[in-house]
Amino acid sequence: MRFSHLLSLAALFCSSITFAHNFAANSPVASVVVKDKGELILSGDKITYSTWDSSSLTGKVRVIQAIAGRSSAKELNAPMIEAIKAADLPKDKYQTTTIINKDDAIWGTGGFVTSSAEDSKREFSWSSIVLDAEGSVAKAWQLKKKSSAIIVLDQQGNVRFAKDGELTQTEIAQAMEIINALL
Repeated sequence: MRFSHLLSLAALFCSSITFAHNFAANSPVASVVVKDKGELILSGDKITYSTWDSSSLTGKVRVIQAIAGRSSAKELNAPMIEAIKAADLPKDKYQTTTIINKDDAIWGTGGFVTSSAEDSKREFSWSSIVLDAEGSVAKAWQLKKKSSAIIVLDQQGNVRFAKDGELTQTEIAQAMEIINALL
């Protein structure tokens, strides 16, 4: 790696990077296990669920989108997800993990939240999708209700960017710069 590239990486990581109050820079997210539902596993067209553990968030650069089970929460950071799709990041080095808090859904819409998550897994089979029936992740990470959090992790699972709520265009650009620098 060239020295000038290392200097620009150092400058990038020392600049004013957004962090939600409940995430520590250069540390892993709080440990959490989702047992009720969990990660969606696609086999053919059949969906099954497997226990998900935050300790699995290593090995690749990741963006975690932790969202309430509401369409309004999904829309909050849709521009960030569109930026990720447009970047066409290498699947061998990058992974999006979407964690849906089914416990924070509008009353009576739980079945819709589940079927929507399953449809998304079929459409984006390479993405990691976790359905959290009890809101375990939101509780462990102290996430806001009815919201969407974006967390960028490095290959070791350490937080490099985090915001709970809607990202501005500047924050989206900042997060994408960090992702690209980590790749």
